Amino acid sequence: MTGAPSRDAGPELLRLVDVRQSYRTGPAVVEVLRGVNLVLRRGDLAAIMGPSGSGKSTFMNILGLLHPPSEGKYILKGREIAALEDDELAALRNATIGFVFQSFHLLPRLSAWQNVGLPLVYRGVARNEIEQRARAVLEQVGLEARAEHRPDELSGGQRQRVAIARALVGEPEILLADEPTGALDDETGAAIMQLLKDLHAGRGMTAIVITHDYEIAAQCPRRLLIRQGRLDEQPAGGEAGGMA
Repeated sequence: MTGAPSRDAGPELLRLVDVRQSYRTGPAVVEVLRGVNLVLRRGDLAAIMGPSGSGKSTFMNILGLLHPPSEGKYILKGREIAALEDDELAALRNATIGFVFQSFHLLPRLSAWQNVGLPLVYRGVARNEIEQRARAVLEQVGLEARAEHRPDELSGGQRQRVAIARALVGEPEILLADEPTGALDDETGAAIMQLLKDLHAGRGMTAIVITHDYEIAAQCPRRLLIRQGRLDEQPAGGEAGGMA
């Protein structure tokens, strides 16, 4: 199966089997994903590469349980998502997946710790516990001294660290990072990527980094190339042709 895990990987976490996604545009049907297969195991750190228009965003939305595939199976933690009701799917997504986006999506009027704590608000966690957990995660990403600062008082790299902390505060089993360095300069982007690698090494965190940047992807033990709607595993140390 495409996307075979390394021999040192942990138990299987998710599996995609012949996943396809198509959209109707007027009389035409546009096929975006064409039979994607993937096995992700606990502790994997994988990059998904691809040029613009290759289907990366569509693939991310499916992986993140934001949009069901047109065809195929998505099995997450032993449960096929097609069999779940909407509320079950939302609960599974909230408990399992943490999202990091290129544009941060922080609320400007809230402090760093309040932004980090938002996922816990939606879970009904008590305010004093929210603050305690949010500050603890900010410390993990090196921003404990900035906990009271609003987003406009932080640099781009600091805002991305807040976004990563927000993704981690709910203790998700999968971190899904969509172009996490895309809005940052090279030095800051390298620092954010190092943070993700440190979190992976320290926590054994399972993470998927979606990127068009081969230098970012090369830092991940697994590299998968999506092109023309298909997904292929790239050999260690190999070049990803057609990335321009």
